[in-house]
Amino acid sequence: MLAPTIAALLAAIVATSFLSGIFGMAGGMILLGILLAVLSLPEAMALHAVTQMASNGWRGLLWIGYVQWRSAAAFLSGCAISFAVWSVWRYVPDKAMTLILLGAAPFIVRLLPASLSPDAERPLHGVLVGGASMILMLLAGVSGPLIDTYFLGGKLERRQIVATKAVCQVCSHAAKLLYFGGLVDRAAAIDPVLAGMAIVATIIGTSMSRPVLERLTDTQYRVWAMRIITVIASAYIAQGLYQFAAATN
Repeated sequence: MLAPTIAALLAAIVATSFLSGIFGMAGGMILLGILLAVLSLPEAMALHAVTQMASNGWRGLLWIGYVQWRSAAAFLSGCAISFAVWSVWRYVPDKAMTLILLGAAPFIVRLLPASLSPDAERPLHGVLVGGASMILMLLAGVSGPLIDTYFLGGKLERRQIVATKAVCQVCSHAAKLLYFGGLVDRAAAIDPVLAGMAIVATIIGTSMSRPVLERLTDTQYRVWAMRIITVIASAYIAQGLYQFAAATN
C-alpha cells in the first residue's frame, strides 16, 4: 500500500474514532466504507475489526465506571449463540449487498412497533438483540444501528450508553476478526505495522473525544445520534444500490 494511502487511512481512523468516542457510534460505519473502497472485503473486515477493538476497548477503559454489566452480559450471550451457528455457514456477501444491509438496518429497526422496541434494561431483549447484531456484524461488518436502538430505547444516560456499548463491541469485533481473519479467509492477513499504527491512531482519536462528550447533554446526544445514523445509512444504501446496478449492467 502506498504511503499517501496509508496516511489517509490513519487520518480517517483518527477522525472516525473521535466521532465514535463522542456518540459511541457512526465512526465505525464511516471507516468500514473507506476500507471497503481500498481493500478486499475480508481484508477490510479484518483491519476494521482491529481498529474497532482498540477504539472500543480504550473507550470502555475511559468510562469503565459507567458500564452496565448486566446489560452487556445479556447482549454478549446472544452474540455467542449466533456466532456459533454462523461459523458453520460461513457466508460472505459481496460489497453491494454489504452496503445495502449496512444502510437498511436502522430503518428496519425503526419500523418495529413500540412494544417490540429494544430496551437495554431487559435481559431477554439483550439476548435477542445480541443474536441479531452478531448476524449483522458477520454479514455487514458493523451492527451499530441495531445496537444503538437497543441502548437509546431505554433510560440509560449518555455515558452509560457509550461505556456499555464499547464493552459489547470489543467482543463483537473480536468475533468478526476471528470469522474473517481465520474461518472465512485465512489469506486475509493484516500487516502488523499497519495494524499497530491504526491502533495508535484509534487511541488518539478516542482520547480527544472525552471532553466533548462531557459537555453534551443527554438530549443533545440522542438527537445528534439519530441524525448521524440516518445520514450515513442513507448514503450506504445509495452506494450499495449503485454498485449493484453497475454489476448487473
